[in-house]
Amino acid sequence: MVTAQRSAILCVDDEPIILITLKQELRKRFGDEYQYETALNAKEALEVVDELANTGINVILILSDWLMPGLKGDEFLILIHAKYPEIRSILITGHVDETAVRRVKNEAGTYAVFSKPWDAKQLMDAVQICCNRG
Repeated sequence: MVTAQRSAILCVDDEPIILITLKQELRKRFGDEYQYETALNAKEALEVVDELANTGINVILILSDWLMPGLKGDEFLILIHAKYPEIRSILITGHVDETAVRRVKNEAGTYAVFSKPWDAKQLMDAVQICCNRG
């Protein structure tokens, strides 16, 4: 697939149905303005970000689940922030861990944390803000 987009939004969740839903909501709100990528876990997501960066595609936002096998969302976003400080992030979780929420906001600069099931308009408004911030 050849795309003209130079900016991508990455969705990370171990539940494929969540990834499908997020991509549909993003496409409905932003159309073809961004490239939409998905990953089923943090390790795969790190590989996707590196691969995109190597091909000149700028990941501008990561929407990540918190509770995933292997690396949890807060640990993953902190790692990403250390390597790619310009990438913004939003954490989406069905399991609220206050310590992880504080940590990800402080150490990864995560913009917002949403609980599952999320409010689509609120989430897409937060995505808009993250994508337009300089």
